[in-house]
Amino acid sequence: MATSPNSAHRGDGNLLHRETSPYLRQHMDNPVDWMGWGPDALNKAKTEGKPILLSVGYAACHWCHVMAHESFENPAIADLMNKLFVNIKVDREERPDLDHIYQQALSLLGQQGGWPLTMFLTPDGHPFWGGTYFPPERRWGRPGFPEVLQIVAQTFAEEPAKVERNVQALTNAMDNLAAGRPGDAITPDTLIQVADRLVREVDPVWGGIGDAPKFPQPGIFELLWRAFRHTGRQQFATATIRTVACMAQGGIYDHLGGGFARYSVDAEWLVPHFEKMLYDNAQLIDLMLTVWLETRDPLLHARITETADWVLAEMVAEGGGFAASLDADSEGEEGKFYVWTEGEIRRLLPADDADLFCRIYGLAAEGNWEGHTILNRMHENGLADTETEAVLARCRSVLLSARKARVRPGWDDKVLADWNGLMIAALARAGAVLDKADWLSAATRAFSFVVNGMSTTDGRLLHSFRDGQARHRGTLEDHVNMARAAVTLYEVTGQGAYLNHAINWLEKVERYFHDDGDGGYFITADDADDLIRRPRHAHDNAVPAGNGTLVGLFSRLWLLTGEDAWRQRADALITAFAGEVGRNFFPLAGLLNGVDLRLHGQMLVIIGDTDDTGTAAMRRVALEKWHPNLVLLRRAPNDPMPRPHHPAAGKSMVKGHATAYLCQEQHCSAPVTAATDLAALLGG
Repeated sequence: MATSPNSAHRGDGNLLHRETSPYLRQHMDNPVDWMGWGPDALNKAKTEGKPILLSVGYAACHWCHVMAHESFENPAIADLMNKLFVNIKVDREERPDLDHIYQQALSLLGQQGGWPLTMFLTPDGHPFWGGTYFPPERRWGRPGFPEVLQIVAQTFAEEPAKVERNVQALTNAMDNLAAGRPGDAITPDTLIQVADRLVREVDPVWGGIGDAPKFPQPGIFELLWRAFRHTGRQQFATATIRTVACMAQGGIYDHLGGGFARYSVDAEWLVPHFEKMLYDNAQLIDLMLTVWLETRDPLLHARITETADWVLAEMVAEGGGFAASLDADSEGEEGKFYVWTEGEIRRLLPADDADLFCRIYGLAAEGNWEGHTILNRMHENGLADTETEAVLARCRSVLLSARKARVRPGWDDKVLADWNGLMIAALARAGAVLDKADWLSAATRAFSFVVNGMSTTDGRLLHSFRDGQARHRGTLEDHVNMARAAVTLYEVTGQGAYLNHAINWLEKVERYFHDDGDGGYFITADDADDLIRRPRHAHDNAVPAGNGTLVGLFSRLWLLTGEDAWRQRADALITAFAGEVGRNFFPLAGLLNGVDLRLHGQMLVIIGDTDDTGTAAMRRVALEKWHPNLVLLRRAPNDPMPRPHHPAAGKSMVKGHATAYLCQEQHCSAPVTAATDLAALLGG
């Protein structure tokens, strides 16, 4: 077997040195005989008649590190694992399809999901029991991991009928969840009713959904913002504004380097789980920009800018794609890189500056977390005056420079197509609105990297890239999120190549992912051959569900092209999942946001020479009014519309002036030729 220079302590059967995932390679020196998921591992289990121990995690996961240190690095526990199981390690970010299947199985066993995910499978990959983190010995009411291993192996060997009953029960339950639930059309009233129910779950003091722990849930707050725009009811706006403002001032935000952590362990957004994920920051840039476009709150402008600049400074990976995450841990401690003591601050800053900084950012001798302080401005209402903010900016610069000398958290630099799609779209939109050319350039570079470095010969996408290798079949979300990014770039730049990319990817989606029985789209392509099932759902998780995103994307393409086939696909997809809304609407915000665009979408066509001052003025108005249901189409005077039956087909400039038309439901407004008139037409 091939070995690496670092393999001195690796068990002879540990094959993770063959992998590119930083998470999997973190485990290549474990004494566990780890294998990656694939035919070799599954065949080994069948040949040896052993159950599979499947361990799923990711590089930035704190409790994954804890279990690895306590159990997977322990020779005695590893020996037990090797003796009783075929051990398979999976990076959930590389294989979201596998993670979805086995997280769903764990949920059906009545357990809370999460990572590390520890599932026990039959040799053909069917789950029969599992959990998440297990300690190395019995504690906190949890059995010790060695005890679990022995009981599960004994049950598998001595009670096959019991194992088979569990397998069949889980299979039937997952079949039931995957069954199609078509329903009647979702109406505007439905959207407001759902918003009415969701807003009751928002913390009236600190924002966010529920109590602790708190996750950003950007899709839900986009839905509430859409409800506010339709109804004018302040409760929807207040819930959203409070949430983004409290997150922006809380400890979940990195006040020195920029960017948001994954979630808060408390209700006040003070104590984060310190990992930073690309997808959270992409969605929060989008949400904050949507709110800022109406409120013009300087706090949100600052956080958008700082977060986007952090992405460009710390998250650009090989070839210009965006890296997946930054770890929560450094030097074996969660959050050590980010926290401070009052003494450290006072040694680094002049006395007067230190007094101001400690007061604004909550520094006290006793700290606010394990003897240290998580910087925050939770009790500040927005930003301070210009002079004070200038002093604070100077202080932050000094502290950030000092922080760079610390041991950095681990960086997972793999490039994931679906997460890149989210960030490309966010940076393109924000860069255009806030006139940040470097953000747009970073978005276009990342887009080109995915197109050129992560595509198959037939034009489909691969999911993951690292260490010079693109790997793993592209998922529904890969193709959908990159298509959405392409459409956003088309709206921003007017370059038709982006629209062509989007259409080509969506044709691949139709060919390889469509469910011809129940409608909608599977998460995996029809040639996926290493899964026990093909998941199909519209439920948002940490990232929006592909089926939900598709509703909005199909609707947007219908408005842009005038091609009715896109509307038909949107309506068919809505019907395929409409029955889910009455059963459990909470995870369907992405779907409902797409429905809102389908029902209320508007398209603004601006016709004029690119270098004309009138065209530029109209484009600036359009960007400043770019609400979630507005689709932008730029056209040179002599360019035809994309399709002859487009509602703006035949529309032209008026008397040689740049001219705009606002179209909805295949009808267009009278032409406007002044930027002020366009602002009035768009609402203000």
